[in-house]
Amino acid sequence: MSDEEIQTLDRPAGSHQPPRQAAREEAAGRTAAAATPHATAQPTWLGPVLIVGIVLAALNLRPAITSLGALFEETRTGLGMSGTVAGLITSVPALCFAVFGVTAPRLSRRFGPAAVVCAGMAAVAAGLLIRPFTSGAAGFLAASALSLAGIALTNVLLPVIVKRYFPDRVGTMTGLYSMALAAGTSLAAAATVPLTGALGGSWRAGLLIWAVLALVAVLPWVPVARASRRAERAATAAAASGAGTAVRADAGPRVVRSRTAWALACYFGLQATGAYITMGWLPQIFRDAGVSASTAGVLLAVTMVMGVPLAFVIPGLAARMKNQGAIAAVLGVFGLTGYLGLYFAPAAGAWAWALLLGISNCAFPLVITLIGLRAKSPAGVVKLSAFAQSTGYLISIPGPLLIGALYQHSGGWDLPLALMAGLLVPQIALGILAGRDRTIEDECGMRD
Repeated sequence: MSDEEIQTLDRPAGSHQPPRQAAREEAAGRTAAAATPHATAQPTWLGPVLIVGIVLAALNLRPAITSLGALFEETRTGLGMSGTVAGLITSVPALCFAVFGVTAPRLSRRFGPAAVVCAGMAAVAAGLLIRPFTSGAAGFLAASALSLAGIALTNVLLPVIVKRYFPDRVGTMTGLYSMALAAGTSLAAAATVPLTGALGGSWRAGLLIWAVLALVAVLPWVPVARASRRAERAATAAAASGAGTAVRADAGPRVVRSRTAWALACYFGLQATGAYITMGWLPQIFRDAGVSASTAGVLLAVTMVMGVPLAFVIPGLAARMKNQGAIAAVLGVFGLTGYLGLYFAPAAGAWAWALLLGISNCAFPLVITLIGLRAKSPAGVVKLSAFAQSTGYLISIPGPLLIGALYQHSGGWDLPLALMAGLLVPQIALGILAGRDRTIEDECGMRD
């Protein structure tokens, strides 16, 4: 399969791009092809299987977390967890995403991104298979960490896979897997309790069911990883025989020197802070305002479901724009309006505030799209993705804990809501900086 055939996979009939954007994305495609052994011929099945693999991987990036959230009280009681251990488990996801995400570039250079994603999905499945059978909190925490490590690697490398195999369809493919990620998050949150009841009421069975989805996600990545390794060996052999030019797999900019990389990392951290606060505390805000527990749960589901269609729309829109700062600003304004509504009339406008916060939380697919747009090469994308996500998740860790402490100390939501709204101001500013039309390679003085 030629470069042109690879790049036209999944392109809708009659699709049209503005001339400036088409030229920029064509140049990006040529850069990606030059920087990777995947510019060599590939089997015709690779593109469709990759699309299936990307969607299945994205579906599995959050059920390990949200399924546990739905059954957390039952799990805590069943394992005899103390309050301290329970609090530790709730903070583990962001910590694992930060710690294990840092290892993704090194593993990708050694084994290739497709092989690492395959191993990551296997780790997710193994952790989900093991943790329902653990008898204590320590074993449960270790199994959860195994799944979260696999999720962390996949988080970082999916943008790299998109950039490498679909260099001129970054927006479409990012939108596709962002939509799948949002769908998996909502599905696990909404379906875990009913499935648990249908399976006899055991929290262990309710958590185990999500291992099946993870096992299915491994399947398409096995042939993709094998094809990737064959292509890399062929490229290496061609370079050794003088038939091609060797390219360092670790070539790429030093992202810590890039202002755009830092803006992306901090923007990622603040949007993740808002998302975790929303998922963790929004139902309690509504319940304290007099909304029933069942309605509060539905309102949270509404907030999360908003990410499904918008996660597909926003990346495609962002990829067509020269500067994406306006999208970041609009999303931030929606969030500010939602928090102000919760401050002044939490029960009266509950449905409106839930919708507005759901729109605001779609900053996640935007920042993932920006990672693909702000680097020219797969090597740059993997470094930028690891840096932005690892740094961002570290930034997000204190947020939910701080909100909880302020709520307990003040006895109400006025002060926490003021802080939530205040954090959106620097988030908007950072989104505008990250959305500027520049790449980290340009900022670090690297040539194509």
